[in-house]
Amino acid sequence: MKKSNRNWCFILLAGILASAQGQTPSDTLFRIPDTAKVFTIENFYVLVTRYHPVARQAGLLSDVAKQEIRLARGNFDPKAEVTYLTKNFSDKEYYSVFNGSITFNSVFPLDPKIGVEKNLGEFLNPERYISNQFNYRQFYAGLSIPLGRGLITDDRRAALRQAELFKSLTEAEQVKIINKLMLDAAYDYWNWFYSYYNFRLMNRGVVVAQEIFRRTKLNVELGENAPIDSVQAKITWQNRLIQQQEALLNFKNAGVQLSTYLWDSIGQPALLNLQWVPVPEKEILMMTGAELQELADQARQNHPDLRKLSITLMQLDVSRRLAAEYLKPRLDLNYYWLNQPFDPQWNWNTPNTEDYKFGLDFSMPLFLRKERARLAQVKLRINATQYERGLAEREVVNAIQATYNSLMATNTIITNQQAMVENYERLLQAELLNFENGESDLFKINIQLEYLLQAQTKWAKLLADYEKQKALLYWAAGVRNLGREGL
Repeated sequence: MKKSNRNWCFILLAGILASAQGQTPSDTLFRIPDTAKVFTIENFYVLVTRYHPVARQAGLLSDVAKQEIRLARGNFDPKAEVTYLTKNFSDKEYYSVFNGSITFNSVFPLDPKIGVEKNLGEFLNPERYISNQFNYRQFYAGLSIPLGRGLITDDRRAALRQAELFKSLTEAEQVKIINKLMLDAAYDYWNWFYSYYNFRLMNRGVVVAQEIFRRTKLNVELGENAPIDSVQAKITWQNRLIQQQEALLNFKNAGVQLSTYLWDSIGQPALLNLQWVPVPEKEILMMTGAELQELADQARQNHPDLRKLSITLMQLDVSRRLAAEYLKPRLDLNYYWLNQPFDPQWNWNTPNTEDYKFGLDFSMPLFLRKERARLAQVKLRINATQYERGLAEREVVNAIQATYNSLMATNTIITNQQAMVENYERLLQAELLNFENGESDLFKINIQLEYLLQAQTKWAKLLADYEKQKALLYWAAGVRNLGREGL
């Protein structure tokens, strides 16, 4: 080959290596064009956690929990009651009975109550009789205290405790939902990352193959190469074009998939900015055995699935104590102090402790079969949930260990793959120099370039896989927001 026809190989060398002299393969491959805007995984997470419908839906769980607590506290609201009953027949008032009261329900095992009665009539039941000194009106105040069932706990207090635990349950569910959303988003981001840089590599391969084909045709016309050589060069160029189109399709589809996570502040779908480009993470996760053990210990306490099971056990314990309470007999003490303060001058009569109403209410099932069965059912559910939590904890710890093993293995492979890329670049450079000296040909250059492109593509895919595994590790450990602070 003539010297003049080989001089262009140095231009080709500069195009292939992309000014990589003195730079690492990472500097060469991940160099961002001047017109592009960096779109990091951190930027992506911020948009996802703020505006994605699933994230917003998870935020509603806190409001649901607040309303559950509000609903349970409603059982302790003061209650006003009014009863009025009258009978008239043949122009005669048989009786007129009025009773107005306010009951102050309490979280303690007693219910204070105050009220006013006004009873009169010719045929009034004697037990309702009130003297006419103050217009048949009488004031009473007292309380009801359970001495048996309901003293330790009751339905109202159990419902309130269940609602408070439900709030903790929804917090764990929120973490689980957001973490899963971020994991899915991370997978799609790193797929987009790989498809973008793979497309850039394929573009580079097409440019070089096209130039080799053009030079080969020129050499054929000058009689320096056989016509069949141009056919081989064209096949290589066409193959690179096919790879480029496949890479472009994957890149477009990855962008479409990524855009499903992009929403604006008013809940409308947003488009992926065409100027955005992904970039690799700057830090490599290096975790010692002690740090891995600490991560596993934190997962045992804070993993959302394990927390939900722990809270479920606490809820079941509330149900167990309530079921045990129903084994006791019902024995309620009622005491009401009576007075008639309603004189025309609103003078308050001196309290008389001898004026009162007192009563006891007692009831108890003779066999307690329903109550004992309910308690046994709750205990069985507790045992089943304990088994479930033990299994879930084992699965979580094993998942952390397995993901960590994959992460460390991938890190080692990445290091070796990066070294391979550097060596392939040296081989290609040497092949080009041999070609310039007349000791090689364009087909060998194409082969070396193919090896380099394959190595770079695999390297980019390994980097994407590594970041996926890193996100998977934090997801497996149940770390809030996959360890991303400030979201």
